[in-house]
Amino acid sequence: MSTPATNGAVPTKSPWADKYRGATVEDLDPPPALSTSPHDPISHALMAAFERDYTHLTVVSQENRALLGYLSIPRLKALLKEGTVKENENVQAAMLKFRRGKVYKVITMDTPLEELEEFFNGGVSGKEPQDFAVVTDIGRRFVLGVVTKGDLEEFVKRRP
Repeated sequence: MSTPATNGAVPTKSPWADKYRGATVEDLDPPPALSTSPHDPISHALMAAFERDYTHLTVVSQENRALLGYLSIPRLKALLKEGTVKENENVQAAMLKFRRGKVYKVITMDTPLEELEEFFNGGVSGKEPQDFAVVTDIGRRFVLGVVTKGDLEEFVKRRP
């Protein structure tokens, strides 16, 4: 039996693929996104994340709710410990910004889990592995939630 030419590379099947069985991001039941403004104090964002046990917060514009970037709580803790930022500074001092004009992989509630896993593993356009994904509507106007690689791992553990 012949296979298509792949320059010697054999596509590998994810060990989790059999567990997905047509599931999408919606099946992960992501909690609503917790967003902050770039002008909010870091202390407020940190407290909100701790209260909800979130590891990532989206940063949105106060004017039009446009997604500007995100705040990684583990990274923020390291920056605070190093003294690079202080709790009374604004979120914009610590946020990681999304660059305008850059093409991003759109993750929606209808995205198959196989695609989400590929995104986490850096398989989309040869990018580096990702820890989380911002879930939006198809037009990327609304942030609906945030999912992490841990959420995907938990889903797989629960599947028979």
